[in-house]
Amino acid sequence: MVYDAPSIQRELSMITEIADFKIRPEQRADFLAAIHQAARLHLSRSPGYVSHQILPCIETAGRVVLIVQWESLEAHTVGFRQSSAFPEWRALIGPFFMEPPQVEHFELSAA
Repeated sequence: MVYDAPSIQRELSMITEIADFKIRPEQRADFLAAIHQAARLHLSRSPGYVSHQILPCIETAGRVVLIVQWESLEAHTVGFRQSSAFPEWRALIGPFFMEPPQVEHFELSAA
Protein backbone atom coordinates (compact mmCIF):
# COMPACT_ATOMS: atom_id res chain seq x y z
CA MET A 1 0.00 0.00 0.00
CA VAL A 2 1.30 3.48 -0.91
CA TYR A 3 0.71 6.33 1.55
CA ASP A 4 0.42 9.88 0.34
CA ALA A 5 2.04 11.97 3.10
CA PRO A 6 0.32 15.29 2.19
CA SER A 7 -3.15 13.70 2.15
CA ILE A 8 -2.48 11.90 5.44
CA GLN A 9 -1.31 15.17 7.03
CA ARG A 10 -4.41 16.98 5.70
CA GLU A 11 -6.63 14.24 7.15
CA LEU A 12 -4.90 14.47 10.53
CA SER A 13 -5.35 18.24 10.67
CA MET A 14 -9.07 18.14 9.84
CA ILE A 15 -11.58 18.64 12.62
CA THR A 16 -14.80 16.68 13.06
CA GLU A 17 -17.75 18.53 14.51
CA ILE A 18 -20.46 16.38 16.07
CA ALA A 19 -23.77 18.10 16.79
CA ASP A 20 -26.43 16.15 18.68
CA PHE A 21 -29.93 17.54 18.11
CA LYS A 22 -32.96 16.80 20.30
CA ILE A 23 -36.08 17.60 18.31
CA ARG A 24 -39.80 17.07 18.61
CA PRO A 25 -40.31 13.47 17.37
CA GLU A 26 -43.53 14.35 15.56
CA GLN A 27 -41.56 16.90 13.49
CA ARG A 28 -38.76 14.56 12.49
CA ALA A 29 -39.55 14.51 8.76
CA ASP A 30 -39.86 18.30 8.65
CA PHE A 31 -36.61 18.73 10.60
CA LEU A 32 -34.76 16.38 8.25
CA ALA A 33 -36.01 18.34 5.25
CA ALA A 34 -34.98 21.61 6.92
CA ILE A 35 -31.49 20.45 7.94
CA HIS A 36 -30.78 19.02 4.48
CA GLN A 37 -31.85 22.34 2.95
CA ALA A 38 -29.83 24.35 5.48
CA ALA A 39 -26.74 22.20 4.86
CA ARG A 40 -27.06 22.60 1.10
CA LEU A 41 -27.68 26.38 1.22
CA HIS A 42 -25.43 27.49 4.06
CA LEU A 43 -23.15 24.87 5.60
CA SER A 44 -21.65 23.39 2.45
CA ARG A 45 -20.84 26.84 1.04
CA SER A 46 -18.78 27.88 4.04
CA PRO A 47 -15.01 28.27 3.56
CA GLY A 48 -13.21 25.37 5.20
CA TYR A 49 -16.18 23.00 4.92
CA VAL A 50 -15.15 19.52 3.74
CA SER A 51 -18.19 17.22 4.08
CA HIS A 52 -21.12 16.30 6.29
CA GLN A 53 -23.45 13.46 7.26
CA ILE A 54 -26.92 13.67 8.80
CA LEU A 55 -27.75 10.64 10.96
CA PRO A 56 -31.32 10.22 12.27
CA CYS A 57 -31.34 7.89 15.27
CA ILE A 58 -33.16 4.58 14.78
CA GLU A 59 -34.05 4.02 18.44
CA THR A 60 -34.91 7.63 19.38
CA ALA A 61 -37.13 9.45 16.86
CA GLY A 62 -36.32 12.81 18.44
CA ARG A 63 -32.56 12.56 17.99
CA VAL A 64 -30.47 13.49 14.96
CA VAL A 65 -26.68 13.69 14.82
CA LEU A 66 -24.85 15.92 12.35
CA ILE A 67 -21.20 15.15 11.60
CA VAL A 68 -19.23 17.82 9.75
CA GLN A 69 -15.64 17.66 8.57
CA TRP A 70 -13.86 21.02 8.65
CA GLU A 71 -10.37 21.96 7.47
CA SER A 72 -9.74 23.53 10.89
CA LEU A 73 -11.49 24.37 14.14
CA GLU A 74 -11.53 28.04 13.16
CA ALA A 75 -13.30 27.22 9.89
CA HIS A 76 -16.29 26.21 12.01
CA THR A 77 -16.06 28.40 15.11
CA VAL A 78 -15.10 31.61 13.32
CA GLY A 79 -15.64 31.13 9.59
CA PHE A 80 -19.13 29.63 9.81
CA ARG A 81 -20.43 30.55 13.25
CA GLN A 82 -19.52 34.22 12.90
CA SER A 83 -20.69 34.53 9.29
CA SER A 84 -23.99 35.87 7.99
CA ALA A 85 -24.84 32.29 6.95
CA PHE A 86 -25.06 31.04 10.55
CA PRO A 87 -28.21 32.98 11.57
CA GLU A 88 -29.88 31.83 8.34
CA TRP A 89 -28.84 28.21 9.09
CA ARG A 90 -30.18 28.50 12.62
CA ALA A 91 -33.45 30.12 11.44
CA LEU A 92 -34.17 27.04 9.30
CA ILE A 93 -33.44 24.39 11.93
CA GLY A 94 -33.79 26.18 15.27
CA PRO A 95 -37.60 26.07 15.50
CA PHE A 96 -37.42 22.26 15.82
CA PHE A 97 -35.07 22.19 18.85
CA MET A 98 -36.35 20.90 22.17
CA GLU A 99 -33.08 22.16 23.70
CA PRO A 100 -29.88 23.68 22.32
CA PRO A 101 -27.77 21.11 20.46
CA GLN A 102 -24.71 19.57 22.08
CA VAL A 103 -21.78 20.46 19.80
CA GLU A 104 -18.22 19.21 20.23
CA HIS A 105 -15.11 19.02 18.07
CA PHE A 106 -12.83 16.03 17.59
CA GLU A 107 -9.49 15.37 15.96
CA LEU A 108 -8.19 12.19 14.39
CA SER A 109 -5.79 10.27 16.56
CA ALA A 110 -2.73 8.96 14.76
CA ALA A 111 -1.26 5.96 16.48
